Amino acid sequence: MDSYRSMLRRGFSHNGDADIYGSTKYVNDPIHGYIDLNETMLQFIDTPQFQRLRHLKQLGSSYYVFPGASNNRFEHCIGTSHLASEVLRGLSQRQPELGISERDFRCVTLAGLCHDLGHGPFSHVFDNEFIPRVCGDTSWSHEEGSEMMLHYAIDDNNIDIDEGDVKFIKSLIRGSPMGASNEKLFLFDIVANQRNGVDVDKFDYIQRDCYNVGVKSSYDFSRLMLNSRVIDDQICYNHKEAYNLAEMFHTRYSLHKRVYSHRASKAIEFMLVDAMIIANPVLRISDAIHDQRLYQNLTDEVLRDIERSREPELQEARNIIQRINTRDIYKFVDEFILPPDLVSVITKSVITEAAIVGFRADGDDFSEADILIDFCRIHYGMRSENPVDHINFFSKYRMNEKFSIPSELISLCMPQKYEERIVRIFTRSPDKRKQIQQAVRRLIAKLSRRIMDADEEGMSTLTIAASPSNITPNRGLTLPDDLVDSMLKRRRLDFDHI
Repeated sequence: MDSYRSMLRRGFSHNGDADIYGSTKYVNDPIHGYIDLNETMLQFIDTPQFQRLRHLKQLGSSYYVFPGASNNRFEHCIGTSHLASEVLRGLSQRQPELGISERDFRCVTLAGLCHDLGHGPFSHVFDNEFIPRVCGDTSWSHEEGSEMMLHYAIDDNNIDIDEGDVKFIKSLIRGSPMGASNEKLFLFDIVANQRNGVDVDKFDYIQRDCYNVGVKSSYDFSRLMLNSRVIDDQICYNHKEAYNLAEMFHTRYSLHKRVYSHRASKAIEFMLVDAMIIANPVLRISDAIHDQRLYQNLTDEVLRDIERSREPELQEARNIIQRINTRDIYKFVDEFILPPDLVSVITKSVITEAAIVGFRADGDDFSEADILIDFCRIHYGMRSENPVDHINFFSKYRMNEKFSIPSELISLCMPQKYEERIVRIFTRSPDKRKQIQQAVRRLIAKLSRRIMDADEEGMSTLTIAASPSNITPNRGLTLPDDLVDSMLKRRRLDFDHI
């Protein structure tokens, strides 16, 4: 151990090779163990722009549901950078003919480090939900934010880096070369793989998120890294890793199904968006996407800014945050998994707040403002396609020939579909859940009859193979007639004991 520490002090990396970047520090990471941080990395890490990532939860609103989901973008970016360096080091050792240069190491490592610099409060809640709601049709994404913050970190901290390297790093973050490029194409497979989604970003966040929320992972990313090589300028994998790769994508799907799109997490996500929309005119939250200085100070702490404010215009936003803090959250009402052939029929223009209100019963008092609709899309990483179909493999007998492997040759238990669309209904008013669920189910029943009638009369422009039973409500989600919200019940019990 002492000799290892002395090597680190002298500027050597953990594999015994001289560190090409100068002096090295190391941190102990719960996922990857000791991670070397070279001088070039530290120039970026020790900046306000990177340190900001300490205040952005990796899993956004899921932290309110899973107490262990406290991991931040900060450690994820360091872990991704570490794996990017490890992948490149392994390829360089196994295939010296690739001519991987010092510049390649430097830029790929920094791309992994800086790829999430542009995330906003509560991660994807900001760019997928909040920004579209307040900015209309803007195509802004956190990748654009990452480029903005990368430039800001360089300029604000006088980091000496070649402009060509900056352009290369931005391309690596996007996963594709910008314009005509003479760069090695396989390098773009490492941080953000647009070919098939097998990249170190996924290696890190799947393992890190599983670790923190307590979900067991059955795939091994270290085997994938050891059993990879470049063929025809593309990273390929040993054919023995086909099932391991399938398990990686299944684990990704499972995390989305069980954690990222958890019903309570989504309900709180709606609350966070509502609070930020109300606060936006006062705090200028959305302006930050065009102002790097504002963006540097925009983190999950925006909730605390709202809570601390005494502006009367923010009282409603403060009330929402108070509801989150007292667990008086918006409530899940119902959900319907759509058959693939009905995805183009049951759309956002069909399932609307107004349509649900149109099926109120006598005595119902809910309005459109009480209803929230979530069209959820969960898949294995490439929407309806099997990502493994886009991966190339090699065998020990033909190390320089790549080939694909059909799913049926990997396992006969492979799924037949790789994407699902789910319509979920929530409410801002927990006491109206039963009313809204009954109205939603009356709407779905009418849509089912229309689908059947159109199919029988040949009026539909689609060939509808599914029967109406495919969108029959789940009996397990049916609310009882004498429903009393658990939070209200607990409060009444507390009141009775006073």
